[in-house]
Amino acid sequence: MQHSAAFWRILLETMRQIVEDVKNSAYEIIAKKKATYYGIAMSVVRICRAIVMNEKSILPVSSVMHGEYGISDISLSMPAIVGRNGVETHIPIVLNQDEQAKLEKSADTLKTIAENAGLL
Repeated sequence: MQHSAAFWRILLETMRQIVEDVKNSAYEIIAKKKATYYGIAMSVVRICRAIVMNEKSILPVSSVMHGEYGISDISLSMPAIVGRNGVETHIPIVLNQDEQAKLEKSADTLKTIAENAGLL
């Protein structure tokens, strides 16, 4: 399926907004609540709303990778469309070589921790 230029502009702007929201969320929560543990509850509420209302929202959520970015068998938080069925599809993002290397290193680190804990 081909997408229009407008679709890609909206998608990129949405992705930029997600990055900004994630970067600033802890500061916003601390300013309002004087603690960050409320952030987890806010995130859960947001994800649940996307599922229950079948919003098909783009959210940064953890799910098992199945070859995306050359990574498999470990969960990473990546942008995904979330609806009634949970993660419906991952939103592809363009990574430069440095970003790709860092993502792979993160995945390898998580796999090592999971293996050492007997989870894999």
